[in-house]
Amino acid sequence: MIGLSETPERYARRGITPISQAQTYRRFRTRGMPFATEPRPRLAATGRACRAIVATRLRSPELEWNAFRALQLAWFTTPLVLDEDAAIAEVLSGVEGLDADAIVAAIDDPAVEEAYQADRAAARTAAGGPTEAQGRAADSDGAVRFTAPSVVFETEDGRRLEAGGFQPLEAYDVCLANLDPALDRRAPASDVADLLAELDYGLTTREVAACMAERLDPPDDAAAEDALIEARGEERAVRRGVGNGALWLPGARAVALSR
Repeated sequence: MIGLSETPERYARRGITPISQAQTYRRFRTRGMPFATEPRPRLAATGRACRAIVATRLRSPELEWNAFRALQLAWFTTPLVLDEDAAIAEVLSGVEGLDADAIVAAIDDPAVEEAYQADRAAARTAAGGPTEAQGRAADSDGAVRFTAPSVVFETEDGRRLEAGGFQPLEAYDVCLANLDPALDRRAPASDVADLLAELDYGLTTREVAACMAERLDPPDDAAAEDALIEARGEERAVRRGVGNGALWLPGARAVALSR
């Protein structure tokens, strides 16, 4: 967790407003992901939502990714003010198997704070590394840090590769192939319902398109959406509108078949 801000004033001092933030989200749509453009009632800090994810890691580690995804989607596709505990609880209550109230109650726990601060420190170690060399790091509070899209791959024997900032899919492919050429390589997804049943936290149309794309081909959002619509009609997928797009989840029939 990068933990960019403890109070909204950090953004206000930079001239950011709820309106300008929503306009930025509209521009982000060019990357293929769904964003909402309804301005929030006010600016929100990020620290408490980050701590909620860390609290999930400590208490229900198997649900950390699901909690992260839920809060990530809510941040960019709803007007919820996610530095308020009630809003955080509302989002986390949608994560199956997670005790949202217990997670929110643990946000101020000393163990959560310690782990959160360790996350913040780790995120600010990009100085002098490949991410900074590519111009994909940031310095927003006095330390060179990784930006949110960055991925660092590490092996048990200490080898490490960075893919800093926004990268094409092939960058991650190169990292994985160099670190472990024995990994099984899957063919592009051909059945979207099978894909959704395996990644049951939900995928956006662009993510499905990326999983379906042949090597070196760009994602085909239209073809992916057509396949998803067909799966929805066959009750093998569920469509949930988010932002200007959709989150696709496995339908009951797809889950039953996968079992």
